[in-house]
Amino acid sequence: MNREIGGEPGNTNTVRTARRRATAFIVLIGTVSLFADMTYEGARSVTGPYLGSLGASALVVGFVAGFGELLGYALRFFSGRYGDRTGRYWMGMFVGYALNLFCVPLLALAPSYLIAAILMIGERTGRAIRSPLRDAMLSHAATRTGQGWGFGLHEAMDQTGAMLGPLGVALVLSMYGAYRIAFALLLVPAVIAMLLVASAAWQYPHPRDLAPIARPMQTSGFAPGFWLYTAAGALIGAGYADYALVAFHFGRTGIVDLPWIPVFYAIAMGAAGAAALGLGWLLDRVGIVVVLVSTVVAAIAAPLLFLSGFWGCLIGTLLWGVGMGAQDSVLKAAVGAFVPVDKRATGYGTFDMTRGIAWFAGSLLLGFLYDRSAGALVIASLALQLLAVPVLLAAMRRAPAGDGSVVQ
Repeated sequence: MNREIGGEPGNTNTVRTARRRATAFIVLIGTVSLFADMTYEGARSVTGPYLGSLGASALVVGFVAGFGELLGYALRFFSGRYGDRTGRYWMGMFVGYALNLFCVPLLALAPSYLIAAILMIGERTGRAIRSPLRDAMLSHAATRTGQGWGFGLHEAMDQTGAMLGPLGVALVLSMYGAYRIAFALLLVPAVIAMLLVASAAWQYPHPRDLAPIARPMQTSGFAPGFWLYTAAGALIGAGYADYALVAFHFGRTGIVDLPWIPVFYAIAMGAAGAAALGLGWLLDRVGIVVVLVSTVVAAIAAPLLFLSGFWGCLIGTLLWGVGMGAQDSVLKAAVGAFVPVDKRATGYGTFDMTRGIAWFAGSLLLGFLYDRSAGALVIASLALQLLAVPVLLAAMRRAPAGDGSVVQ
């Protein structure tokens, strides 16, 4: 008799059918993310210079980016608890995606940077509502396929959209030189994404059933290592410059011409997708050491982005993308090793909330430092990200044995 991940008995055909169904779900949710990312990442590729064109300073750009992440991550805790307590994942998904996506084309109508900032924060809020619910559902399905591979495949599809969106925005800017036309056209992928969410809800009304029967984790709540792992994620988030600030730097210095700014973002998203798939595959085979290595590599992006010329910025953009791919795939996938299956959405919400608070504080700090010295920004960014490495090592030593663990 064969046994599936987590100790579920079953014959070979049953196991294969369950794995195919889980894989199909991951691909469908990945397609939702592809069109969703075309929408909001297309917009985010130019939000920094767009706010600048409306009269915002670097500090304002840093505040909007950071506060959006703060609110967007803080709300994930409550959204995750809602999902775990009620099992109504899809209700939160519909509300979250609608807010996440439709705030973007409304940017075409923003009369001032204040209104634009509110819409940008609204977009992040919608993302907060749906993200822990989606991640919990993916985690259930990825138990069949391998957490690293499942999250990596999803992230690769996600980043494909994140690459196509900015390229479309770049094309519009090169043809018309108008941000508002670009934002308006992003309504098309937004509508497609919402239709796909409806299709996924109809085909998979109970996504927790995608997971096999799990072995009980040797802890009744979050493992002690969870809080160390969360602290490491917070340090990484605090030290990571948001692309809004990076794009603001490109636009202010003229190192990268305006039509090339979203192209650079598209390149970063392509690197993120490739990194997510490769790092996810490695995570299932060698463990959380992959997170350690990717953290160090991504930290090198800061000096290249803020202290070099065009080609250095291009290389820095690639490394920045690798770091984003790692954070959205392997860093997130490993959370499941510290959290019981029945508290999965709460665990992701707590992790994201803590990381978002740190991201907000870090964005304010980096924006403040940039207005005074790019070198000071780089020092702070490097210090915060590299400090996460020993914390990650400590978390690895305290991870429990349990369902789907990737910690080795």
